[in-house]
Amino acid sequence: MGEHTAPKFPQEIIDEYAALGVDLPALFSAGHLGERMGVQIAEASADRVVGTMPVEGNTQPYGLLHGGASAVLAETLGSVGSMLHGGATKLAVGVDLNCTHHRGVRSGLVTGVATPVHRGRSTATYEIVITDEQDKRVCTARLTCMLRDVPKPAAA
Repeated sequence: MGEHTAPKFPQEIIDEYAALGVDLPALFSAGHLGERMGVQIAEASADRVVGTMPVEGNTQPYGLLHGGASAVLAETLGSVGSMLHGGATKLAVGVDLNCTHHRGVRSGLVTGVATPVHRGRSTATYEIVITDEQDKRVCTARLTCMLRDVPKPAAA
């Protein structure tokens, strides 16, 4: 599905997670489902997350981009933004996702851009706009994540 690229994070965020022993770019490679679907995260910060996904291999029986594939791209990007907003002491867990599909796409690459709508202490909401290669809106999604404390390691 294409060559894998590491997500681009601001250096201060990479350093913050590295101090905790976490390889942030490896952690957010889009996960197993995202990898299977060809999702690639190109840019990531709490203010903006950008990723792409090929249409090929992610279609429904009529040959159009599957709505569930758009949902996977949207939830991946919104979750990354939520996690970066929460910081190293929080886990982002999706609690609500809605997607409005505006037009069909049969080929090429779609691009999603996630931007924050709300960033609080316990929740974060991102709008994700997915466009085709002609920059036409394919899908508008909104993801709300609950921000939970990272579990403390068990004492040995």
